[in-house]
Amino acid sequence: MTILPLDPVAHASQEALTGFLSECRDAAAQVGRPRLVSITIEVDSLDPLAVLESIFEPGERHFYAERPSQGWAITGAESVLTFTSAGAGRFADCQRFIDSTLEDAIAVGAQDAPYGGPHFFASFCFLDNPGDDQPFESACLFVPRWQVAHRDGRTTAVANLLIEGDSPIEALSERVWRAHAKFGSFDYSAAGFPREPVAGPATVTEVGGRMSYETAVSRATERIERGDIVKIVLARAKDVRAREALHPLWILNGLRQRFPDCNAFSVANGRGQSLIGASPERLLRVEDGVLLTEALAGSEQRGATASEDATLGNRLLRSEKDLREHQIVLGSIVRRLEPLGLELKYSARPLLRKLPNVQHLHTPVQARLGNGVRLLDLLSRLHPTPAVGGTPREVAVPLIAQLEAFPRGLYGGTVGWIDAQGGGEFIVALRTALVDGSRARLFAGAGIVAGSTPEKELAETELKFRAMQDALLGS
Repeated sequence: MTILPLDPVAHASQEALTGFLSECRDAAAQVGRPRLVSITIEVDSLDPLAVLESIFEPGERHFYAERPSQGWAITGAESVLTFTSAGAGRFADCQRFIDSTLEDAIAVGAQDAPYGGPHFFASFCFLDNPGDDQPFESACLFVPRWQVAHRDGRTTAVANLLIEGDSPIEALSERVWRAHAKFGSFDYSAAGFPREPVAGPATVTEVGGRMSYETAVSRATERIERGDIVKIVLARAKDVRAREALHPLWILNGLRQRFPDCNAFSVANGRGQSLIGASPERLLRVEDGVLLTEALAGSEQRGATASEDATLGNRLLRSEKDLREHQIVLGSIVRRLEPLGLELKYSARPLLRKLPNVQHLHTPVQARLGNGVRLLDLLSRLHPTPAVGGTPREVAVPLIAQLEAFPRGLYGGTVGWIDAQGGGEFIVALRTALVDGSRARLFAGAGIVAGSTPEKELAETELKFRAMQDALLGS
């Protein structure tokens, strides 16, 4: 990527912008292929979700992610570049697309600001080949036309354009200039949405019937007892049909407020469907050459009082079944990353991760990258972890499709972003709902290991369903 020493703030005029874009058009004509042009400016504090609300279009792709307790949020909307792939080579295909795009890209502005420069927003389904009838592609990358993010008290706005040798520069310049003025003095009242969603009557039905899940758990434990698998994650799905259309961003706003320690996210496919969620689990983060990942497995409910909560937490820390499940996930992370020559650092015993409605066993893992290891190299090895699939992966993952009563699609997959420096973050797509007009499909799963029972796993998934049902139905 070519970074030009041009300050778009110091030269803030539409004439200067038009001149710059004209030079980019000449450069695209010279090489005979389009060039991605990215303009970054720092702006006054903005709420990225409010910005997304103001430009939300069901027929456009969007991406949103936020973790309120850590003070960061990022969104991108409308696609100037989109790439899709499927099959076992999907991660490598995406890396090649990123490399080829950045080779010709031109960037100006505050590239060193948090979330500065062009970002590739990505989603990877649970399976390499999820099926042609699924709402999300097996792998999808898109570069947004508009990107807004904040972190550490700083807010950045990014405009991305695809400039070709015959692009209408005056029209593009006018569009960017209007957006610059809008982000410079954002009017939250202009979004045009009611302040609160209207909760109407809704029907909730179990996909496949509740007995199908209990039967699946029983069949899985039989396979575990036979020694075929050590762990498998089985999910349930519920279909919600509301009287009125469900707005994914309304629901998302409720999730980020209820679960500030989770990763609230929304991914839209540009055809009217969005997967939203409040995931407790980060798959990985790469920043300044350092990898952060985590093992999150083993669950217990929260207590009504401090004493009860502590008792339940201590029980989880001593639970043979949950500790075994957690060690399976941690061991898989270590085994899959060690061939890359990384020195992984993690604690000997898990910690407690307490969320509003559930607590988990949690072990952070850290390593410094080297030897040309890139984010998508890590992602291709880690996904799917035993926290969403099972172990051994080669047996457990195909078995999931036989035991579950529905296709997972993007549930159990991963969503996130990669920046122009190779950093980024990916979230495990858990505790989710696929929203499509007045309908939504909710997903929740539990890890099945030796000692699991259908009754306990049913109760655990019901606990995980509660958050999204409350958000959807306004409880």
